[in-house]
Amino acid sequence: MKKITQITLAALLAAPVTLGSLNLPASASAASATPAKPTTSQSVKGPVAQAPVAYTESAADFAQFLQAKYNIQLPQQITKGDFIQAIAAITETTRASDSEAQAPAFTDLASGDSSYDAAVSLYNNGVLTGTEVRAKDQLSTYAAVFIAVKAAGFKELAYTYPAEKTAKALAKVGISPNRVQGQAAQELAAAIDTGLIPESLYPSLLKGGVASKDFANTLLGRVLISQGKYKHEIGRSGDADIYSKLYAAYRTADLIESPELRKIVDQALRDDLVTGYNLKDSRFDSNFIDELTLTYGHDNIQHAVQLIGLLRSEGIDADVQFQPKTSAFIYLKEWGEPKETPDYKVTQIENGNYIASAKEYDIQFEFNNAADKVRFNDIVLKYAKKNSESTSPLILSSWWQPLYYSPTALANYPVISNNKIALGNYYAQSFSLKENAKTIREGFLKLAPDADITTYDFWVDQPFFNYLNGGSE
Repeated sequence: MKKITQITLAALLAAPVTLGSLNLPASASAASATPAKPTTSQSVKGPVAQAPVAYTESAADFAQFLQAKYNIQLPQQITKGDFIQAIAAITETTRASDSEAQAPAFTDLASGDSSYDAAVSLYNNGVLTGTEVRAKDQLSTYAAVFIAVKAAGFKELAYTYPAEKTAKALAKVGISPNRVQGQAAQELAAAIDTGLIPESLYPSLLKGGVASKDFANTLLGRVLISQGKYKHEIGRSGDADIYSKLYAAYRTADLIESPELRKIVDQALRDDLVTGYNLKDSRFDSNFIDELTLTYGHDNIQHAVQLIGLLRSEGIDADVQFQPKTSAFIYLKEWGEPKETPDYKVTQIENGNYIASAKEYDIQFEFNNAADKVRFNDIVLKYAKKNSESTSPLILSSWWQPLYYSPTALANYPVISNNKIALGNYYAQSFSLKENAKTIREGFLKLAPDADITTYDFWVDQPFFNYLNGGSE
């Protein structure tokens, strides 16, 4: 059996099957690769490489997100009431039942009407400013913008616009200052300048009239972006600066402390309830669409850079979110004296072993389609997984048991359980076989009866599942 740096694979596999992630001591070495130096020639001219084109979210992207996250599907012919209800849903404004004392006396909308609760909510939050709603009218482009600019949080900005600045913004679209005036003109100008109205919508805005489904979906998506409620990501895998963003995210991430939470899960380690756990911060959640998302864990940032380069070389583009992670596990005393670094700390426990904490990360990918998500498995198995029977070149620091998983079902991905305990923004999680999940949950409940404890199933790659079952590859 092959040797993994200073720890034998047999020793690693001797750990119980509730290990939260694959971890080696900080002294473990990693293979390195030196890129070939490019050559240049002044006499031979080849095709000029094109810079990656920046990806812009489309109306279809926004529509997909709205359906997945809010169950919003706009009809082909949209009424103003439809749009009001959608705006209220995505901005999560107060329901009418919670603010009946402030309910306005609408002239054309009564309690019980389908748009009533949403209209009251938006009125109380300053998004609707009049008592005539006209909910049954077809949605016009201008009415949609006037609602969206206030829902996005740009109302106060809009009203700072002097006439000259307003006219300059409207001129970008080709709209004459005589066509719209007053606060309406200011709101329209702010929507243009802030990007709430992207350039792709300028022709529709100039034309006016009834708002199309794409126009409305784009505005809804832009409202979500303006409020920080759309996808949380550092970029796209195809972005020219994605590697710089990855390094910056990793460089600024520290070991996660959360002393109160660690006290609980460290006791779980002492009690042999689990042999490892991860600490993460929910503020780095991606808010990606589950059906298109995979999470990939590792400890070497160059591996992530090469992985994204690998995806690009295979024609896959995806949204990318970086999530700092601290992995804690039992370091056995027979492994030798551990060496601490800023990214690797140990605490000795009563039996002479240590609790080690190492800086790691998760990368969450949201793929453009389900087919690319399925392809990811074959790509990793071919180029990013060690295999004792293969001598094929691999990307830097590939693992014997890579870890990547999906919140939704995938063919050929076995099901395991995540045992999660949360305090505030921070949470600890330990992965296990399904049959061990009940015991771990009950143990967490005994250690912290007032904590937020959840157990749920998810789909993991076959090599990691084999690892949990004691397999070597």
